[in-house]
Amino acid sequence: MASAVMKKTLNSIKNPLILRGLSSQTLRFSAVATASNPESEGASSSFTFNEKNSDKDDSIHVKGPSSNPRRETTSVTMPMSFMTGSIVGKRFYKQASTREADDGNGWTVMLDYRTLKTPSKRPLKLPTLSLAKAIAAEWEYQQTDGIRPFTMPLMKLACTALERVPLTRMKIIEYLMKKFHQDLVFCRAPGDSDLTIGVLERQVEKIDPLLQWVESQFGFKPIVYSSFFGGKQEDGLVNAIENLLKKTDDCELAAIDAIASAAHSLTIAIGIFRGKLQIEEAIELIRLEEDLQVDKWGLVEGGHDVDVADLKVQISSAAAFLGLSRRY
Repeated sequence: MASAVMKKTLNSIKNPLILRGLSSQTLRFSAVATASNPESEGASSSFTFNEKNSDKDDSIHVKGPSSNPRRETTSVTMPMSFMTGSIVGKRFYKQASTREADDGNGWTVMLDYRTLKTPSKRPLKLPTLSLAKAIAAEWEYQQTDGIRPFTMPLMKLACTALERVPLTRMKIIEYLMKKFHQDLVFCRAPGDSDLTIGVLERQVEKIDPLLQWVESQFGFKPIVYSSFFGGKQEDGLVNAIENLLKKTDDCELAAIDAIASAAHSLTIAIGIFRGKLQIEEAIELIRLEEDLQVDKWGLVEGGHDVDVADLKVQISSAAAFLGLSRRY
């Protein structure tokens, strides 16, 4: 379902430039934009989330205008289970649209006349109109019987970029660099084992071009290893990668972190970030060993196929978020 919503969401954007670094097969944009920018009607309003009693109450609460004439607002409060895989209440709005932020710096999403906010009640102010339209499309495609947060990966990434990254930027970078030495693309199968026959040759064929690209970009050759506990990369390469992460903006770092987490590889995430890898190429590298096992022993329905679908959604949504958030 998330994959279907992603396709519908991306089909609603008409700016083709944002897909320059993405795969045309997985992500397609049509020339039709469905989100509109109507003027705000009546009193100002907000859409937010409720952190209280989230384990007991998953309903949507609508608060009417205040009795204070100087502060007539309408709010919609959502439970924090929105950020999980739960179905949250019923659809309470008729239309999702976009509008320019009040200060003219960024774009916001409107649910009818309500302004969408983050879980901590901060305005969901997005850097580009394309990203705002994509998130509005995620809300627009929600069913009437319930809002399904797990079909809204761009919304989740936007909240992460606006709330988590500014507060924990250095911790995110430190964690990514800590895992960098155990990167998926640095680990090689032993060539003298019958269990991994053919894996090493495939790794050399598919992964070595990426490692050569890393050397050309950062001036240091990555070290490969066969140890389960990983190896250690040269300090020069580590410092170069860390400096790259420090120069990213909040949306870029959120996307890189999401891709690295799904891929178990910061190198693959940087490859997508720099335009070296397309989505299908990245997924092929991530699943290289497991796909060889599937070819040999067969696919487990309800297991391997679900893993592949989930991986495609995670990588595609993060790559789309990365492209949509860039100002061209």
